Amino acid sequence: MMAYLFLLGAISAEVIGTSLLKATDGFTRLWPTLGVVVAYVLSFGLLSLTVKDIPVGVAYAIWSGLGTAAIMAIGAAFLGEPLSVAKVVGAGLVIAGVVVLNLGGAH
Repeated sequence: MMAYLFLLGAISAEVIGTSLLKATDGFTRLWPTLGVVVAYVLSFGLLSLTVKDIPVGVAYAIWSGLGTAAIMAIGAAFLGEPLSVAKVVGAGLVIAGVVVLNLGGAH
């Protein structure tokens, strides 16, 4: 159970870091850049703890898939990025793939 909490923390940190990327203005703004660096270091640190108990392929699929879906939603809701049917279907397929990996006994 603790591994999944680490994974949730890793996903959250990665989403925060990615959400801050635009604010760095090409890494020319100090505070957003430091936020990105801290968030990504925290994300990878938590992901490394996760893979002690969850196979790396499964952990990475969940981390990247749910992170991607969350970033797409945040982009649409807060960063003014347009949503399209293709984006929603693609995110749904990513999430479906993560579910299939977990239900398929990958760990």
